[in-house]
Amino acid sequence: MGAHPYTPAGLDLPGYVPLRLSQLEIVGPYLGASLFVLAAVWLLSGRCGRLTKADRLLMCWWAFTGLTHLLIEGPFVFTPDFFTKSNPNFFDEVWKEYSKGDSRYVARDTATVTVEAITVLLEGPASLLAVYAIASRKSYSHILQFTVCLGQLYGCIVYFTTAYLDGFNFWASPFYFWAYFIGANSSWVVIPLLIARRSWKKICVAIQHAEKVKTK
Repeated sequence: MGAHPYTPAGLDLPGYVPLRLSQLEIVGPYLGASLFVLAAVWLLSGRCGRLTKADRLLMCWWAFTGLTHLLIEGPFVFTPDFFTKSNPNFFDEVWKEYSKGDSRYVARDTATVTVEAITVLLEGPASLLAVYAIASRKSYSHILQFTVCLGQLYGCIVYFTTAYLDGFNFWASPFYFWAYFIGANSSWVVIPLLIARRSWKKICVAIQHAEKVKTK
């Protein structure tokens, strides 16, 4: 047992068990696994027929984000005592480390837990469904991608807005603010915006084409 490293200093975390893994031992395997998933999906997508490079890249993204939602964020949602476990697993250590950039996670802030729960239960499976939809050229592919992107963007808006309204004081140092709070979350702002824009255009073109066919 030991004192926790989180801000604010007065945060009460009874039974807190300090990190046992170093930052490198946590971030290294996560990055390695992420690169493996991206490479594997890229190679497998090459066997899915006539897919464009854009579609293959989207499959990589949706596989990565879906697995991240389910395998990384899932344990946080369903393990409320992760910071007190005497024999923590890798995912417990991940969230104790990430909480240096946002202590609302280790404090089990209700808004944060709610956003993560929605992400895990809805957006995780939907992201993996998007991989299948793209590979199989399903008619609902762009509608699905657009919807999931809106959900991710909404979650990010709630996440950042509640942090601001609650005092913007949840990181142990500027490094963790930029590396974790901003850096680790920026992908789920920039990429969904780009995908949503692309899917919106595809949907509009499809509707215009259908209307022209009807008028002939």
